[in-house]
Amino acid sequence: MAARHAIPEASGFPWWVTTEGAEQTAALGRRLGEGLCGGEVILLYGPLGAGKTCLVQGLCRGLDITGEVVSPTFTLVNTYPGRLTVHHLDFYRLEPDTPLEDIGVMEILDEVADGRAVLAVEWPDPLLAELAGMEPVFTLLGLMGAGPRDRRWGLRGPDGVADDLAGRLGFAHREDESC
Repeated sequence: MAARHAIPEASGFPWWVTTEGAEQTAALGRRLGEGLCGGEVILLYGPLGAGKTCLVQGLCRGLDITGEVVSPTFTLVNTYPGRLTVHHLDFYRLEPDTPLEDIGVMEILDEVADGRAVLAVEWPDPLLAELAGMEPVFTLLGLMGAGPRDRRWGLRGPDGVADDLAGRLGFAHREDESC
């Protein structure tokens, strides 16, 4: 199970920001959502309790989604209509041999590729091969911070595009961070 849910090394993320509590994590997600224009793929990594779903809740608010946003841990896919449709996937409990076609992933990818939707995926490894050629794909890594409610968020993505996104969201470049 550990290999199935590998978490990327923090050293592979050039941009970082710290949030203090669920409210700031949701606010980070909201700012992210406000700047999306459709076609973006957001891959979310981090241990259980890192705030991945909280970040997606904020992202949905930034896309004018007013209904309840909940973790798709057991349903695998939740879809939310707003300024853009958000498809929120969580593959933590996905069995390794589950065909992605059976849960509608190919239709979702078509909608994202057409720019009509945004995709946010927790525990995305089963989907990575299907994302080949899709852009922009951003990866966020949530880690526990210094305090019990603090979270550190790493960001990586396409050169230039990720830099712009990081600046807009208040991320600091790894070399610019104070320790």
